Amino acid sequence: MPLNSPQTRRPTLYDVARQAGVSPSLVSLFLKDPERVSERRRDAVQSAISELGYQPSRAATTLASTRTKSIGLVIDDYRNPWFVDLLRGMESVLSDLGYQVMLADSRPGENRIKEATDGLLAMHVDALVLAAEPNEAMLTGIWVPTVVAGWRRAVPAGADLITNDDDGGGSLAANHLLGLGHTRIGHLSGGDGASAHRRAGFRQAVETAGVEVVISETAGTSEEDGYGAACRLLDHHPETTAIFAANDTMALGAFAAIKARGLSVPAEISVIGYDNSPLAKSRYLDLTSIDNRSDIVGVDAAQRLLARLDDPSLEAGRKLIEPLLVLRGTTAAAR
Repeated sequence: MPLNSPQTRRPTLYDVARQAGVSPSLVSLFLKDPERVSERRRDAVQSAISELGYQPSRAATTLASTRTKSIGLVIDDYRNPWFVDLLRGMESVLSDLGYQVMLADSRPGENRIKEATDGLLAMHVDALVLAAEPNEAMLTGIWVPTVVAGWRRAVPAGADLITNDDDGGGSLAANHLLGLGHTRIGHLSGGDGASAHRRAGFRQAVETAGVEVVISETAGTSEEDGYGAACRLLDHHPETTAIFAANDTMALGAFAAIKARGLSVPAEISVIGYDNSPLAKSRYLDLTSIDNRSDIVGVDAAQRLLARLDDPSLEAGRKLIEPLLVLRGTTAAAR
């Protein structure tokens, strides 16, 4: 029912929140302590209450202030090791405070992200972390404090964005290879999200140095995607002396393509990955990689949600986590 249509039921706190364009927790705060709410939002809530004829009940106010001590986390691929570090970072903050993280995987299907989110909201989680691409229906319909973790095409209204500085990470990888004297460089890239930012930062740094970069792009970022992209790169540009992969899993595929052509790493081709995952740390690969510090993304996401729960009037913001270069045995001076 549109909020400006004739009333057929008693208006609720959630109706007031929607009318005012704020969260239900902020309306609850207004009802308990109006001075803790900014003047602009205080006026919006008061106007919505007057327009709707809302009369708060003691029971509803008590229910709105009750917390379940649970945080929902929606991911889009449980196979991606990035989520393991994200979850570890969140739990390092939340577990000692008695909070539980409730996990939902949104794969597969176009509407699974909304279904996964709605399932967590139905369980009355206090707040959400979205580590998946929100669909259009979710951009205005989430009424609990929300943090989007990682780059997404869109961020729901009122949500914070906390993500890796992947443009800066791409630039780190480029400057490392350029510093080793490489001028025939290829990049294995995925499609949207973090891959696009890593690609942009890498390309800008390489081209600023006057060096041309060859991009071999795929839709995904799996080991098989990395293998196919590396095969195409090496078949069309056999002079390549260095490869930057969009993540460590794609770098593993690149290793297979390089080995299949009788070449060695790093004597003939240097390889650098991204994520500093357990793959990169293994003695077998010993892969130079960009550490995206996804555990710190998890820490900051949890701390931000706690702050939003404590003070619903906080404005949403954006924070970038600085990446680090981790040197190992797969990069060397150009041949």
